Amino acid sequence: MDHSRHIKKRRQSPSPIKDGIMNFEKFRRELDQIFFSAEMLRKHYIEKEDFWKFYRKLYEVQRSKNSTELPISKLNSVPFTIHFPSTEFLFSHLPPRDRDDTRVALRKSDIDDVKIIIQLYVNFLQKDKFSKLKKLRQSQKNLPIADYREEIVDAIQHNQVVIVAGDTGCGKSTQVPQYLLHAGFKKIACTQPRRIACISLSNRVSFETLDEFGSQIGYQIRFEKMKTSHTKIVFLTEGLLLRQVASDPTLSGYDVIIVDEVHERHLPADFLLGVLKCLIEVRSDVKLVLMSATINIELFQNYFEGRAPVIKVPGRLFPINVEYRPLSIEDKSSEKINPDPYIRIMQLIDHKYPASERGDVLIFLSGMSEISAIVEAAKAYAEQTRGWIILPLHSALSVSDQDKVFDYPPPGVRKCIVSTNIAETSVTIDGVRFVVDSGKVKEMTYDPVCKLQKLQESWVSKASAEQRKGRAGRTGPGIAYRLYSEKEFNEFETYTKPDIQRVPLDSMILQMISMGLKDVRKFPFIEAPPHNAIDESLKYLKKKGAITEMETVTPIGSLLSKLPVDVTLGKMLIMGSLFGLVESVLALAAALSVQCPFTNRAYRDPDVENARKPLESDHGDPITLLNAYREWLEIKFGKSRDSNSRKWCKRRGLEEQRFYEMTKLIDQFRQLLKDSGLVEAPKEELSGSERQIRLGEVKQLKGIKREYHQTAPKKRKILELNSGEDPDEEEEAESQIDIRDVEFRLRNDTEKVKALLFGASTTNFKELLVLKLILCSSLFPQVAIGDEHNSYKSGSEQLFHTRGKPFTTLHPMSYFANNPEVLQLTEADIVDIPGFQRKNPVSSKHQLLCYMTLLETTKPYLINTLRLPAAQTLFLSSNAVDTSLEFDRFIFDSWLEVRFVDTSAGMTLLKKSCEIRKQWDELLKLRIKDPSADKESENKRLRISKQIMNQLTDEIPKLMQAEMLYSVKRLLAGDIKVAYTRGCPFTPDDVTVNPLWEGYIPEECHRKGGIKLTDHVTYGCVESDAQPNPQWMCPKCESELHLSGLPKLIHWTTCTNETDKVSKTPEELERRETGYFCDICQKHLPLKGIDILRHKKKHS
Repeated sequence: MDHSRHIKKRRQSPSPIKDGIMNFEKFRRELDQIFFSAEMLRKHYIEKEDFWKFYRKLYEVQRSKNSTELPISKLNSVPFTIHFPSTEFLFSHLPPRDRDDTRVALRKSDIDDVKIIIQLYVNFLQKDKFSKLKKLRQSQKNLPIADYREEIVDAIQHNQVVIVAGDTGCGKSTQVPQYLLHAGFKKIACTQPRRIACISLSNRVSFETLDEFGSQIGYQIRFEKMKTSHTKIVFLTEGLLLRQVASDPTLSGYDVIIVDEVHERHLPADFLLGVLKCLIEVRSDVKLVLMSATINIELFQNYFEGRAPVIKVPGRLFPINVEYRPLSIEDKSSEKINPDPYIRIMQLIDHKYPASERGDVLIFLSGMSEISAIVEAAKAYAEQTRGWIILPLHSALSVSDQDKVFDYPPPGVRKCIVSTNIAETSVTIDGVRFVVDSGKVKEMTYDPVCKLQKLQESWVSKASAEQRKGRAGRTGPGIAYRLYSEKEFNEFETYTKPDIQRVPLDSMILQMISMGLKDVRKFPFIEAPPHNAIDESLKYLKKKGAITEMETVTPIGSLLSKLPVDVTLGKMLIMGSLFGLVESVLALAAALSVQCPFTNRAYRDPDVENARKPLESDHGDPITLLNAYREWLEIKFGKSRDSNSRKWCKRRGLEEQRFYEMTKLIDQFRQLLKDSGLVEAPKEELSGSERQIRLGEVKQLKGIKREYHQTAPKKRKILELNSGEDPDEEEEAESQIDIRDVEFRLRNDTEKVKALLFGASTTNFKELLVLKLILCSSLFPQVAIGDEHNSYKSGSEQLFHTRGKPFTTLHPMSYFANNPEVLQLTEADIVDIPGFQRKNPVSSKHQLLCYMTLLETTKPYLINTLRLPAAQTLFLSSNAVDTSLEFDRFIFDSWLEVRFVDTSAGMTLLKKSCEIRKQWDELLKLRIKDPSADKESENKRLRISKQIMNQLTDEIPKLMQAEMLYSVKRLLAGDIKVAYTRGCPFTPDDVTVNPLWEGYIPEECHRKGGIKLTDHVTYGCVESDAQPNPQWMCPKCESELHLSGLPKLIHWTTCTNETDKVSKTPEELERRETGYFCDICQKHLPLKGIDILRHKKKHS
């Protein structure tokens, strides 16, 4: 650009502003419109807000100098020129002036001045960027790993497996991928254990490689993907890479695979290591880099049989002094934590170190209750001294509360962060100088037999204690106060137990089998899980129908292995697609996949509790979650009186972030079901005009989002002394742009929110019953029965028994814990029947609890419970249904007994439930799409499956609401010993027609006795003292027959209908009702019961 021409022109037409350059901020709207198009902003990396800040400073400087001229001499050093449109063009595109506009009109010379100012601003940006780049390159050189660059690259080029062991802060996560990129590798995958690490590392490496607006560096996580065909380094989670193995067994898309943080020993990482060990045997060209802290390196080296050289890189920690301050005997023996030792350390810091010396405190505790106790005491001390800001940190906090730990305290004030082990590795907080380590941790262990998760407090490992200590030396010399003795430290376990030895293995085992592994027990684990854990997982997967008895994957198992969720939730999604309740089940599965949205305030603050009450459902906690999500969606859809979803959530003690996570999950689950052929792709329902309106909305929302990112503070906030309790904080938040709401509306138009709202709403009771059964069938055998003495106990004292774990209780936040009467029988519900004990009352209102999780902390708790009618649920969901000869007594899965007052009721329920189960199985087979089927076959499949679905949707609610009198009892080991006959008067040959499952060949059951009539029903194996009642009226032909037990069931199955009955003569009907007519002999025979079966056998 010829700047001299503009200068000359400006001198010919001096500005009317005598005291300096013109104040263009008055014309900001007009100038933004003609200069700052989206292309301009993107091309030159200009942010409007920053430009105007720059202009304001320039304006003030020029005014202070009394100068009317721009500093044009500075343009001589501009590295490149912006090619603006002509001044005439820009001037002609100024918006028209209002008549009442009193401002001085912009002139063409002013447009030229703005061009110069923008050029000055871009010049400033380039210099600033160069300065930052210089600092960046220097900081990269200063990283400890920089000295090992050549050694690392050389080792990887000459070895197939390399281990890079570097302590925290050495730079391995950001630098090693870059070293490999510069060395010529073009397809690099770098796995991370956490999704947030994938995003942050991708952003950092993009910045360091000057690829912030390019596509060379990307990431891929569960919810989103920032990756193109040009991406050379991709950061992704371990689980995602494992799923890529399923579709591409040789991982041909990568030439280098980096497994970062391998020492953390997460379950997916251990599984991935085994897969990669097999991979390098078939792909000699692939390189594998394991990056670890300097913990247990020998284990990984030995795993690759000494073929993996180790490069050790020192960390960048400052000296840390360790002080052991063991607790007194009284404090150790106390059940509750004593805050005094922690407060004394805060007092010591105040006394020993002046407030002017920066340095925050990080306290490591085992759990939330301990954190609450210390936070309460520390806040009381902080109020006295006015020198501390106390911040809790744990996973149950809202995102905004968690983020406060990264903000800065004001001068002369220290932060005291009271945290679980989340701050050990997952979160890095700058400015920590003092660490207080309780030495305790609450870790989850798992009992595979009774599917029980235990959260137990224990001592940390030596490795964890060292990690905690290291947090004090990140930014300067630090001190670690250990509240245990050195002797105790020396007795700690060396390393923390890996996940594979203490978490459920079901999903991993299923994924292994679906990959084609013939024997999962022979998989090359780095450290194998217990044998019983694998065996129990295999048993569980067989019960779920995911694998066969030969341990090969079934069609439903293949579908389950593709869903990145727990087997239970995966089965729920598949079952929901069978019944046309996809949207409701998607919402329910998403609600059960995320952390519970109800915060502690929802149950502690009386006002919040009252506001939460209308959301509760007496059907159980999952339906309550669905209600909360529905109400939230109504606000988003504009159907509610509330207009602000953030305020609505706060008033009810809800964490809104969970609902946003649920919405993302629903999208992902729907896509997975669509890819599996279980649901059809939604049709475009927007008209042309509606699409135009939506485009306008999207444009506006993108503008708001852009404005938010331009105006959002680039730096961390300064905390206030009363941080976390500031009443103005909420008002301030409300006045700001809710970026999560903006992003929600960008992804979900009105029609999509309407569909989500429809899915979260159950239109009628019939639909709700089917939805509850779908959930139960997915969770089964996770059911519990109430203790016989519950009617005398309060909600918190109610006991429930599961098959593997008796005497469990309801979680205090459960609906039923606060409303126990919903589960109890009233006097009006109980019917006195001779021969039945009051201890096991007879009623038609018995209920079972279905639960999502069994978690033991201080006691075993049932989490996310749902109530269902007992007998119907057991008949429809049990893996083993054992019955007596007369159908009066049934045993389900060898632990629950149901006795019927009327044997016909038991027989009818058995028959109807088998019909439903058979149709259910048939529907599942039909809905699993055959990729080779032609269009005609496909249409026929869909037509038949729709017919079965409609029939089931009608029959299931009828069965679930059927009323019959029965008692329910939990069987103990002694009861089981005497419960079975170990024999049967019938043989399989006596069953000429299978009355329960057509096509199933009856067989003798040697273990329990009786005859197996289906995969799950064994007839005649249960002892019973019921006397046969030969007088029975067939509900089909309305005949009085002398039949009982199996012959009665066979007659009912093969009986002719009412139409046949009408066509018979009175004599024929009489003979039918008083004996047996043989169709082959063409004779009326005076036979009953077993004699009829023997006669039929003669003809076979």
